[in-house]
Amino acid sequence: MGINARVQEMKITEPAITPELVAKHNLTPEEYAHAREILGRTPSYTELGIFSVMWSEHCSYKNTRPLLKTFPTKSPKILVGAGEENAGIIDIGDGIAIAFKIESHNHPSAVEPFQGAATGVGGIVRDIFTMGARPICAVNSLRFGPITEPGARGVGSAGSDASKGKAPIANNRRLFAGVVSGIAHYGNCFGIPTVGGEVYFDQTYQGNPLVNAFCLGVLRHEQITRGAAKGVGNPVFYVGPATGRDGLAGAAFASQDLTEESAERQRGAVQVGDPFMEKLVCEACLELLATGAVAGMQDMGAAGLTCSTCETAARAGTGIEIELDRVPQRAPNMSSYEIMLSESQERMLIVVHKGREEEVKKIFDKWDLPWSEIGVVTDSGRMVVRHGGLVVADIPATKIADDSPIYEREAQEPAYLQAVRAFRLEGIGDTTTPAEDLKQLLGHPSIASKNWVYRQYDHQVRAGSVVLPGSDAAVIRIKTDSLPVMGAELASKVGDAKIAEKLIAMTVDCNGGYVYLDPYEGAKAAVAEACRNLACSGAVPLGATDNLNMPSPLKPELFWQIKESVRGLADGCKAFNAPVTGGNCSLYNQSPAGPIDPTPTIAVVGLIEKPEYVTTQWFKDEGDAIILLGAPVDEADPLLGLGGSAHLLVVHGQKNGLPPRCNLETAKTLHTTLLGLIQSGLVKSAHDCSEGGLAVALAESCISQLIARETPRLLGAMVDLSALKVPRLDALLFGETQSRVVISCLARDAVKVVERAKLMGAPAFSIGRVGGDKLSIKSSSGEFSTWLTELHDVWWNSIARAMGAT
Repeated sequence: MGINARVQEMKITEPAITPELVAKHNLTPEEYAHAREILGRTPSYTELGIFSVMWSEHCSYKNTRPLLKTFPTKSPKILVGAGEENAGIIDIGDGIAIAFKIESHNHPSAVEPFQGAATGVGGIVRDIFTMGARPICAVNSLRFGPITEPGARGVGSAGSDASKGKAPIANNRRLFAGVVSGIAHYGNCFGIPTVGGEVYFDQTYQGNPLVNAFCLGVLRHEQITRGAAKGVGNPVFYVGPATGRDGLAGAAFASQDLTEESAERQRGAVQVGDPFMEKLVCEACLELLATGAVAGMQDMGAAGLTCSTCETAARAGTGIEIELDRVPQRAPNMSSYEIMLSESQERMLIVVHKGREEEVKKIFDKWDLPWSEIGVVTDSGRMVVRHGGLVVADIPATKIADDSPIYEREAQEPAYLQAVRAFRLEGIGDTTTPAEDLKQLLGHPSIASKNWVYRQYDHQVRAGSVVLPGSDAAVIRIKTDSLPVMGAELASKVGDAKIAEKLIAMTVDCNGGYVYLDPYEGAKAAVAEACRNLACSGAVPLGATDNLNMPSPLKPELFWQIKESVRGLADGCKAFNAPVTGGNCSLYNQSPAGPIDPTPTIAVVGLIEKPEYVTTQWFKDEGDAIILLGAPVDEADPLLGLGGSAHLLVVHGQKNGLPPRCNLETAKTLHTTLLGLIQSGLVKSAHDCSEGGLAVALAESCISQLIARETPRLLGAMVDLSALKVPRLDALLFGETQSRVVISCLARDAVKVVERAKLMGAPAFSIGRVGGDKLSIKSSSGEFSTWLTELHDVWWNSIARAMGAT
């Protein structure tokens, strides 16, 4: 009797497998034929669902896997590399390692912003403690449609004019508020500090927000845990809350275009999170790992029980059998399909060494966690699922986990790039109101202070945060009690001065507008800016994790954007010796309004060798010298750094022109120079020039220090740029030429700093002094001064006013 006949014998009503049903599961006829070939028969309804989620882009990377192989992934410090497990792990010395990863929850957040964002945080936290690491901090990268009027005129591939009609500002605000609340809720309740991130607002994300969540954890080398079903005969445990119908086929939903119809139909694909339950699961798992009773562990994230069973078996080269009747269920009469594809949160699959079951049960009971022994590891190489005493799925584990279809998609350069490359400044008048332009840029939500966001996060819980949100990079101290279970032993070593506590810096970056206008250069610039932010904090890059937020790979023009973006990320990571340890691909980010700008978000983690090297972006003392490291302008750039700039967007309403070129050798020289100056004790502050250019960087250096809640320390500057020969004032002030940093130092050290920088190959210019209550900037075109209170007010309160808080 075949598997389908046995299922029918159970009197379970399952739909017939038709071409229409196959199409609804997002499988092509060729993919379905491949599934039948693997099985040697027609799949059951449950098996069809399993193939659907496991061969979705979210789980299989079937359209991007060939591209991902071009990333640099090797380093002597890497202990667990890209693609091996749930997260990458890097050695940071003294037997200590960090695990980190970034993932997206874009589509769920568009449908249900609070729960979509909350469970995005929950999922990435589980990826970290699944590796045996204690999660110690979180970061996020968010993008939404405009929350203020007006939009900007674009040069979209369809010749779109984003200024036509009014954007649904209210809905963008709703999504923004819901996502931030969801992140705050989960992180705050779980007890993990959210220490940094970025937020952009642009018409391109209208209807398709991006929500990327990053988590970092710490562990000792011997505590690394693998997600493999090792040991034939070992029992398989389920731990965590009961399985429900929430999150059904969420991985497949994340691999579809986002439309009103699909969003409404897939509202049930959005999971519901419980951060307090996750905290219990985390502590129980870390305690359990310390006993040595665990042979393998995997969280039930995307594709739920399906992914955790077949992937653990595939990694170990074993088989696995599970009984669905033993799976805790919170809804009556759940079908095999629903149990296997549910993405209910806070659940783990744990393979236990046979004979040690009682230890495991005692720990779960101690933490008041539901658990069940649901299966066993076999030597069959197959994932066998039983329900009601009958087999409802029987699939080769490696075939479903590792042998998904792989596509080499056609790539064709988009036609809109011709207009982008032809764009010149002749029709753009130079600024005559630099002070007003500066205020306008500081008030633009993508540049303005994100305090409205991060004040909702507990960014100091666990007392390890060294540099809080609001500087170029977050810095966290790895305390001895952060290490799972064995912290006391390490504490004694620290007390004996054998090792020192570690300082880890992290940042996340990507200018999607740059990438849209030049995918290769824009992606390179994203890596360079992230590494520049680390350098400004005093850190050397260790590794990177990426989140490819991209449109559909099925259109050659859009796949070209994806391909070129990956090439840019790969070259950037190679240049800065920041190997990619893992990440996430989120494709099909497009709504009926069109595709998003390609947004290859990159998070880079670095190590600061000594506490005295920690550097922040704000000016420190009256009388300090201000120095510009890097060339004022790229003279070979016909747009003088204004292509794709915030000034062109905000002041002139255009997203156009080739963005500033990113010369990786120049960037590396700048970073090496800056780190050398910091480690010599000469640098008091360092802030990179990015969106808004030099004037915005100077303003932020004057106004960004917060000395208490809602209490800034404003410290002015008198800047003289008249010696810098730049043909346009707007390019001098607001151009975004790459590889530039504003630093401050003692006045007596200014000459030494400039000379040392030049000796190391980095241009350097002494441009002013810190002091006063204004920002005064002199150029060959004249001089303007602005009260810091005015600059701070527009910068600090812009988002709150847009959201109706003030």
